[in-house]
Amino acid sequence: MKNKHPLVQLDPKLTWQQYFVQQQESASNGLLKQFYQAGVIDPNTLLSEVEFVALDFETTGLDVEKDGIISIGLIPFTLNRIYCKHSKHWLVKPRKPLNEDSVVIHGITHNDLSDAPDLRRILEEVLDSLTGKIVVVHYQYIERQFFDRALKERIGEGILFPMVDTLAIESAIQAKAVSGWWDKLRGKKPESVRLGTSRSRYHLPAYQPHHALVDAIATAELLQAQILHHYSPDTPIKDIWC
Repeated sequence: MKNKHPLVQLDPKLTWQQYFVQQQESASNGLLKQFYQAGVIDPNTLLSEVEFVALDFETTGLDVEKDGIISIGLIPFTLNRIYCKHSKHWLVKPRKPLNEDSVVIHGITHNDLSDAPDLRRILEEVLDSLTGKIVVVHYQYIERQFFDRALKERIGEGILFPMVDTLAIESAIQAKAVSGWWDKLRGKKPESVRLGTSRSRYHLPAYQPHHALVDAIATAELLQAQILHHYSPDTPIKDIWC
């Protein structure tokens, strides 16, 4: 899960509300301006009141400098419900070539992408699906870095918004589980925080990985389980977003 590129993230001197106002004023692209104009929810909003959207990308590889997005899946949800009818999935034509290793992982081939649109053609629909919601991912580096880079390549401006990272949440839970002196004495280490392994700890069903929409659904279900077991619905969103 390591990466050699620094994560695109919010300036610690700014709140998300301040950042959105700043970007609304400075963005040149109309779609980005509209996205930021919608604003972001109050950081004290309770998790029980938050409208989430789980987001997942499949890419040609893990190096944001060399690889690109080839599939996007998303699905809106709340703590109590997942809105399958409103889920969306797109294949996206990358500007970087596919490599054999990535094809083996996600199963998307050159033939599958021959008629796929460039991300710019579907950007309005993607942004509309994310606007006003809190985006949930499993390993923020992929979605945050690749989306920002993809937009910089296409419209000359990047994008940044708050996310909830189920991998980061599970990492903290696992670290706490082995923080006792007896665990340290025995050399006990945190368990894997991969999506499938994390889900299994909550007795969630096993799904076939590396399909953007399936992984988005899996991430939504994982967050629901994490909050049920480790948080209160009255927890403010600021406690888990990044």
